[in-house]
Amino acid sequence: MLWINVAGVVLIAIIVWWFWLYKSSDVAMQNGAIEVLVKDGVYKPSKIKIPANEESTITFLRSDASTCAETLQIPDLDINATLGLNKKVKVTIPASKPGRHAFHCQMKMYVGELIIE
Repeated sequence: MLWINVAGVVLIAIIVWWFWLYKSSDVAMQNGAIEVLVKDGVYKPSKIKIPANEESTITFLRSDASTCAETLQIPDLDINATLGLNKKVKVTIPASKPGRHAFHCQMKMYVGELIIE
């Protein structure tokens, strides 16, 4: 019985780490076109840098069949996009002041960061 409880606690810790505590270190710089792959529960890359005061376009390609991956939200910039399965969707980021903005699915299980500098 003790082993079942220990295994359950370990599994819960892994789930919490994966969905809420894990921070990917990959950063993509916007220098022309950038594509973000939505696959296996993450955005790749999960951190994107774009220039301030310039409109930018980011292409998202969703290859994850999970319904959670279907929606992209950037609440700070009032952006909400539907990502079709295996289809490239261009998302336009308006010219903005420097700052950091989270982007995620509707349940915040897929998370990323948009860095405007």
